[in-house]
Order: sequence, then C-alpha cells, then structure tokens
Amino acid sequence: MSEQYQQSLIPERELPQREGPQTEGQTSPPVTAEASIQAALGAFETHMRDEGFALNTTKAFASDIRLLGKFLGIGQAIGQIGTKDLNDFLNWLLYERGVPCSPKSYARRVTTLKVFFSWLHERGVLPNDPATAVIQQSVRSPLPTLPTEEDIEKSLVVTERIRAGDGEQKPDPRPHLLLTLLLKTGIKKGEAMTIVPNHIDRSDPDKPMLFVRYANPRLRYKERRLPLDPAWLVVLDEYLAHYTPPDTLFTCTARNLEYVLSDVGDEAGLDRGLLSFENLRWVSALRDIKAGEEHDEIRQKLGLSKITWRETKAKLEQLARPDLQQHPAG
Repeated sequence: MSEQYQQSLIPERELPQREGPQTEGQTSPPVTAEASIQAALGAFETHMRDEGFALNTTKAFASDIRLLGKFLGIGQAIGQIGTKDLNDFLNWLLYERGVPCSPKSYARRVTTLKVFFSWLHERGVLPNDPATAVIQQSVRSPLPTLPTEEDIEKSLVVTERIRAGDGEQKPDPRPHLLLTLLLKTGIKKGEAMTIVPNHIDRSDPDKPMLFVRYANPRLRYKERRLPLDPAWLVVLDEYLAHYTPPDTLFTCTARNLEYVLSDVGDEAGLDRGLLSFENLRWVSALRDIKAGEEHDEIRQKLGLSKITWRETKAKLEQLARPDLQQHPAG
C-alpha cells in the first residue's frame, strides 16, 4: 500500500475543485482550447500548487502530461484532443512504447488524464471532457497475501510469551509493543522509526493518542493523530523501562524491526514474510473496513491521498469478501 506519489491521509485536495469567476488581482495565465499541451501544463502546474497537491503527485502528474505531449506532440492544441487520442495513448503505454508500464503507473496515468481534462472542462476551456470515457484496462496490481486473524492470534501468543520471558530468555516487551502498535494504527515503517515518546499523548489514559509527525515541511499534510489502545500504555511502560530510549522510541534500525516481525512469524509457524510492516498496515485497514468505519476516516488514518485511496479501497473491499479470508492471493 505504498505511496510513491501520494500516498497520504490528512485532507489533501488532490482533485480539482470547480473554479468560480476570477477575482481582481488574480494572475493565472489564460488557457483556451487553442492552447498547446505545453501551455496548458504550465497553468495546470500552477493550479496544482495553489490547490495544495502533494509534491510527488504534482511531479508525477506533470511527467504524465509531458508523456502525453511526447505521444501527440507537445504543440498539440488541447481542444483537438479526443477520447480516441487518449485511448491510443494508453494503448501505446501498455503495448507499443517499449518501456514497462506497471499496473500502478498505468492507473496513475489514467487518473492524471481524468484530473487534467476534468480541470480544463470545469474551467470552461473545453466544452466536453474527453477523458470521461477513456478505456480503463484491467491491469490492477494483485491483491496482497495477508495473514489471517488466526495467524495474528498465533503471533500475539508468541509476542506475549517473549514479553513475559520464557525459560532462560529474559522478558522483552518490544515484539509485542511493535505488533500491537501496527495492528492498531496501520502506520508505515518510516513513521514508526520517527516516533519519540512525547509523540504519545497520555493526558487521557482512557483515550491515548499517537501523533504521527514529519520533520520535512513538505510532508506536514500527512501528519495526523491516531487513537491507541489504553492497554498498550502498560506495554509501553515496560518497553521504556527495558530500553530507556534516548530519543526515538525504537532504538534499533528499521531492518532490525523487520527481523523482529520475521522472527515472530517464524516462531508462530507463518510463511516467511507474511508478518511484515506492509501486511500489518493492510490488516489494520481491513479490520476497520469490516468494522464499518467511515471510509474517509480509514483513508486519513493511513495517510493516503484521495487518489491513492481509490485503488486501496477497492482492494480492501475485495479482501473483506468472505471467500477471500484465507490468504487471498494464494
């Protein structure tokens, strides 16, 4: 569920909003149906910046439109582009360009066309939106293979045993702290690695919260507050006493945390790689879907943009089907 061009999840205005009449003082360049793809792209980039599009999304969308210009000619008038031209472009990407086009890249490029031409239509530049009827090829990336609830229960038994200590093994609360944190919050590996103890709000012991924060100002839109299980605070105190982290919560490397999950999965008898950061992120979201949580709440919890959420939601709804409960991709 990863997010190369997002991803994330605080209200992020990824889709164009209907624009009203321009007020005095606005200087956005005029775009007409006779404008070239290159000229329209310049105005579109300004629009994306003004609307607060994620930086990666802005770059990816602009790259996609340039690719369209390479296919049709960068001087092609936007008013002369029809649905057939866009379908031919997508077919070229898949079968004729000679460069692999992954399902994720293809889906994003379809989205780019729809956002770009919808913006032109709503702005009044084009009388019709040629991207409305583009053919969406069935190239969606496959469903992930996730641990079942039975697998999760087995893993929790293992982490509880490690937490309590077993024979000559000293108690270690870290595996249980990590596993339960990921199941509850669905945060990514990078987000887990940047947690510091004061990001955990314990002012209300019955409703503790985790602040997911970013040092990069460009990623502040992905910051969010996520509820924690009150019982998790007990494990947290054990962990803090055991490891006394000087700054970030987890004192080891990200690779070591991956090994922690892998070792738990091995001891629980799970297939290698089944217990991972990414899979637990999916499991957390899947539990929310099954519990009937509002979709936009789940999107924001995961830190996903509205664009990325489209495919993620479709996959979650498939995974929630009763006939796909046992390692669906298998």
